[in-house]
Amino acid sequence: MTTRQKFIAGNWKMNGSLQANAALLKAITQGLREQPPACKVAVAVPMPYLAQVQALLAGSSVQLGAQDVSQHEAGAYTGETSAAMLADLGVRYGLVGHSERRQYHGETDAVVATKAQRLLAAGITPIVCVGETLAEREAGQTGTVVARQLAAVAEALGQQIEKIVLAYEPVWAIGTGRTATPEQAQQVHAALRAQLASAAPGGAMVPVLYGGSMNAANAADLLAQSDIDGGLIGGAALKAPDFLKIIGAAQA
Repeated sequence: MTTRQKFIAGNWKMNGSLQANAALLKAITQGLREQPPACKVAVAVPMPYLAQVQALLAGSSVQLGAQDVSQHEAGAYTGETSAAMLADLGVRYGLVGHSERRQYHGETDAVVATKAQRLLAAGITPIVCVGETLAEREAGQTGTVVARQLAAVAEALGQQIEKIVLAYEPVWAIGTGRTATPEQAQQVHAALRAQLASAAPGGAMVPVLYGGSMNAANAADLLAQSDIDGGLIGGAALKAPDFLKIIGAAQA
């Protein structure tokens, strides 16, 4: 059976500046030249910086990612960014369904599924985020919630579900400093992988990343779990030494 390659993706959220981006990426790309990664690496950056970061990453092993995409192809949608526009800028990955988009922008499972379709149609790999709130976890609904979120995307994509990356991000562990234990995360990842396997012939090979406050201190323990294929990194992705240490912990 083919081994799933580890994947570390940074999510800068609404952070950055022209000067800070250049300094951060210089440190990251230099570090990866000195010690080439054994995993895939990407950074998802704010829309205004896509062109700058595309240029800064040229010739490096780091791929360009976007943090969102419009559910519409084109037209009178002021402020939106289409998948075709992202592809035009060399974007390889796009986040959809991040908990902050669901929470603050009211994105439904159906909207997330449509966005994943748009990205795939433009040749961009969707990183589909699923996860439960603290109230849902305490009510014992974790499995039900993440299964429902994934099912909406699987239904929309059909066999193309094999082409996504999935990220499990317990909402209660994002930016809070709280982290699911490796055992808690592994349990959810295993259930998600089983669901992917039943959705399409190659579904079991879809990378499943952990996205709840993974950092330089806990990355190795989380990444050692059999069904955790990498990380979607928030705050630690803005610190080159930490991001490089997490990448170093992700051995294929």
